[in-house]
Amino acid sequence: MNVTTRLNGKPFSFDAAPGERLVDVLRDHGFMGTKFGCGTGECGACVVLLDGEPVNSCLVLAPRVEGRSILTIEGLGTPAAPHPLQEEFADAGAVQCGFCTPGMVLSAHALLLRNPSPNRQEVAAALDGNLCRCTGYVKIVDAVMAAAARRREEARP
Repeated sequence: MNVTTRLNGKPFSFDAAPGERLVDVLRDHGFMGTKFGCGTGECGACVVLLDGEPVNSCLVLAPRVEGRSILTIEGLGTPAAPHPLQEEFADAGAVQCGFCTPGMVLSAHALLLRNPSPNRQEVAAALDGNLCRCTGYVKIVDAVMAAAARRREEARP
């Protein structure tokens, strides 16, 4: 089945089998920032934004994204021009092995789009389902809080 969607703001078409998962399609097309972790929706390593909402792409059947918009970590920033969330993760030391980072950053991005001034509990709730074995989460929450403050500061006239 041919599927047409928007991927990272650009038209994207691909062939998908009925039971094929979105995580596999993305990785097969070179979007390696979308990690394959557990395959059961428990770890959050494969989180992408689907129409602005975080989803575990290992649980999304690829044909179901027809006509929808997908944002992967590759569409959020680049090594030359990282997104402020990516910069804050690096500055806060919230990145260790990096395996969970794309899903964490995208989940945090979705939160900040709908709530530019979250408190620490709201950040923790938004990241629930994104597992990290390295950091202990404190630095990750610190990074999201710093990104939110930075965004508010940059929005001031």
